[in-house]
Amino acid sequence: MPARPRVGFVLSGGGSRGAYEAGIIQYLREDLPRRLGFQPPIDIVTGTSVGAINAAFVAATMDDLPSQAQRLVSAWRALRIESLIGLGARDAWRGVRSLLGRDPPPPQPGTFRYGGILDTSGLERFVIKTIPWHGIERSLRKRALHALSVSATHVGSGHTVVFISAADPVPPTWSRDPFVRHRAARIGPRHVLASAAIPLLFPSVKIGDEFFTDGGLRQNTPMSPAIRLGADRLLLVSLRHLATPSEDAIAAADRNEAYPKPLFLVGKALNALMLDHTEYDLDRMQRLNAIMAAGEAAFGPQFVEVMNRELLKLRGAPIRRIEAVHIRPSLDIGAMASDFVAAGKIIVTSRLTRKLIARLAEGESRRENDLLSYLLFDGNWAAELIALGRRDAAAKEGELVRFFTPCAEDGKVLAAGR
Repeated sequence: MPARPRVGFVLSGGGSRGAYEAGIIQYLREDLPRRLGFQPPIDIVTGTSVGAINAAFVAATMDDLPSQAQRLVSAWRALRIESLIGLGARDAWRGVRSLLGRDPPPPQPGTFRYGGILDTSGLERFVIKTIPWHGIERSLRKRALHALSVSATHVGSGHTVVFISAADPVPPTWSRDPFVRHRAARIGPRHVLASAAIPLLFPSVKIGDEFFTDGGLRQNTPMSPAIRLGADRLLLVSLRHLATPSEDAIAAADRNEAYPKPLFLVGKALNALMLDHTEYDLDRMQRLNAIMAAGEAAFGPQFVEVMNRELLKLRGAPIRRIEAVHIRPSLDIGAMASDFVAAGKIIVTSRLTRKLIARLAEGESRRENDLLSYLLFDGNWAAELIALGRRDAAAKEGELVRFFTPCAEDGKVLAAGR
């Protein structure tokens, strides 16, 4: 088949906000093909935190593209917070003890979880049962997928570890960043659960003899792994709304009023821990693209090739043009969570759980429930985020059509097929 640009799909972290990514996947698989005339190809999938869960599902179902999105959306809409996260009296007491500095009980023999304020055994069962794990290796073997990576944070060192399953051998030289390591792996439930272990709240996960926690601490939007795995084009999904000055002005007074509340601070701390560097990374990438275009205009088409000879000596890797489309929430998900809880839409049967969620909401801001927006693993909440993700992807339809449409580049036809 004629060559075409290799497409990377980059999914960010953010707890239950990940339902937004399911909405984008639904648009890509159900709506966009009607404009393109074919299913948009995805070659590389990288994810962090909840993005790792969605990435693993996408990688495992590449042989069933027409129903891929519906299966993922159905899984998200079936969520019930009571069955996924411990929110009972015993869990609340354990959380208080942990916050007061008491050591968590030692791990049970054979367990792979340790620490954390919340009991996430239900979420782990959901991840293990929902994703058809053998499908990842099948997708790689059949070349329906080039590579999958999930990023986690090594508890002992604080370094990012990028776990990679790839159709081809992973290059031994990965990154000169001393805080990033890569490991070839047969990605399974533990790798994904480790990547999705929200720090402090969820237990860390043991892989081999080492414990790992949320990859979003250092690499919340894993663009770099996708590029190093060979992506020429990136479709990026962020889970953080970029507030306008007017939105910030409206919420400022409410934030100041809520400032002393501990739960409000926990929500803001989570936002800070999972800092979104996407805008900065995209700006840097666009500057490199501009430098290469200017060099070719000034010195001829051989400019990039000549420059890369020297760059290979200096940094061990060449540079190349990368095209990108970035989709992020058009609404503040924290504010959406506040409205959702206030409207009583959450699906719970336990009065204790309902009261605890109400108290959590009261402990934040009237207009923003950042902490709850990470923890609301609820089918009705997921439905609202899925709808938002689908709308935001539809708003980018023109860019996405150009992104996936075959084009001619340097006299070489880049076809839509593999």
